[in-house]
Amino acid sequence: MTAHFAKYEALGNDYIVIDPTRSAVPINTETVALLCDRHRGIGADGVLYGPFFELDAVRLRIFNSDGSECEKSGNGLRMFARYVREHGHVTTDRFALRTVAGDAGVQVIDLDAGVFTISMGTFTFDSTQIPATGPARRLLDERLDVGGEALQISCVNVGNPHCVILGGEVSRERACRLGPVLSRHPMFPNGINVQLAAVRDRANVDAEVWERGSGYTLASGSSACAIACVAYARGLVEPSVTVHMPGGRLSVAITPSREILLTGQASAVAEGTLAPGLQRRLAALA
Repeated sequence: MTAHFAKYEALGNDYIVIDPTRSAVPINTETVALLCDRHRGIGADGVLYGPFFELDAVRLRIFNSDGSECEKSGNGLRMFARYVREHGHVTTDRFALRTVAGDAGVQVIDLDAGVFTISMGTFTFDSTQIPATGPARRLLDERLDVGGEALQISCVNVGNPHCVILGGEVSRERACRLGPVLSRHPMFPNGINVQLAAVRDRANVDAEVWERGSGYTLASGSSACAIACVAYARGLVEPSVTVHMPGGRLSVAITPSREILLTGQASAVAEGTLAPGLQRRLAALA
């Protein structure tokens, strides 16, 4: 096998696909970090490693750019769905992708345009499921002092953990200031993704995102889901909402059974073979 790779993006959030059926690239914390290095590697927000074929689903592993493994990524799942569908690993327009956080149902809406709907599962505000320190509670609209600033936070698990700040300034500068502090705050022993959000009206929300393993990102699918869940739980939006981020917009629908449906686009960027020098550096880290 060659050292093949493919690169995809969704709203400016970019991932490298390493397909074990086509590539012998070793995958671990160090090799993922090198692949994602924008100066010494290919450059990306993360790596999608798969497909691995199981009886009723196609499994993949999702990694952040720092090499840490991620439970679930809404953008990553759409990118991987497009990859497996276009490369013939899957031939139907409905199938399941399996992550460490469970299965995600996929529906192809428009393959040519790269539009997919992903079932992101259900959500919970239970602090023990985030997880967050302190007594078991519904972690919705709680005060947390960070760097001398009193924040109203809401935390939700949508397959991975999120801390949403509704209200106040929604800007890249504020996301880059609060994100690193909140994502590693002692309250969250496993770390947490951070979102700043402001409700435009009952169908639209603006957002900025800081991801715990990748830093500032132009867009995030699971973050859009988290924001929609918090805004809906607080009675600020309808069950279907559009989340606007610097990289673009995503549609989120919350069903009566609390299932989250995420719809958006994903695009192929490039495919190729790693240069021999990079292959040797990766092999040294295996």
